[in-house]
Amino acid sequence: MIASVLSPAPVVISDVSLQIDPDEVLRFQGYKKGGEQPAPEVREIYARALEEGDRLVEPRAVYRAVPVTARGPDSLTVGGGVELRIPEIGRLWGTLESVGAVVCTIGAALESRVRELWDSRELPLAVMLDSVGSAAVECLAEYVNDLLCQVALVERLKVTNRVSPGYAGWDVSEQRLLWRLCPGDPAGVILNRACFMTPTKSISFLVGIGAEARVDHYFTQCRRCWMKACAYRRA
Repeated sequence: MIASVLSPAPVVISDVSLQIDPDEVLRFQGYKKGGEQPAPEVREIYARALEEGDRLVEPRAVYRAVPVTARGPDSLTVGGGVELRIPEIGRLWGTLESVGAVVCTIGAALESRVRELWDSRELPLAVMLDSVGSAAVECLAEYVNDLLCQVALVERLKVTNRVSPGYAGWDVSEQRLLWRLCPGDPAGVILNRACFMTPTKSISFLVGIGAEARVDHYFTQCRRCWMKACAYRRA
C-alpha cells in the first residue's frame, strides 16, 4: 500500500479489511468499561447495527508526507511554507524530519442508511448504526496510524500518535492547511468553507516522522485534549 512513509506523492489506501471494535461502538452509545452494561434489547439492536455496518462501510484513505522546514514550541512549518500552529507540538513530538497528513473515510453508504432509518422512524437502530459508523472511522484512523508506524520501522524512522484539527487545542480552521498538504479528493472526501468534511464519517489527521520523534502512550490524543468532560474521552 505505502512504499515509503516519506512518500511525497499522495498514496491512496484501500482494500482495508476493517475490524470494527464492539467496545468502541458501545462507547459512542455512552457505555463505559466496568460500568452499566446494555440491556438484552439494546444488545439485539447493537448486533443488527454491526451486521449492517460491516456491509456498508467502504474504508479508504489518502496519505502524503511533507518535509518539516522549521519548528517552534507551538508550531511546525512544512514544505511550501505552510505553518501549522499546534499547542506544545515541539515538546510532544520532539525532533521531526517530516509530517504525514491523512484523510480517511468509510464512505457515504452508512450515513445514507442512517438517514433512511430516521425517515422511517426506526430511531434506536438509526442511532446505533451511526455509532457503528463513528467507531468504524476511528478504527480506520488507528489502522492507518499503525500502518505508517510499521512502514516507518523498515526505514528506521518513528511515527508519532495522530492529532486532528479541532482537538488538543489545534484550531479546526487549520483543516484548510492540512488539506493543502493532502487534499481528501482521492479518498472521495470534500471540505467546505466551514471546514466540515463530507462524507461526515471522515477523519483527517497529522503525524510526525523522524528518527528521533517522540512516540507517546497509545490514545494520548485524549490525554492532551483540553475537553476534560468530553463524553467520548478514553484516557
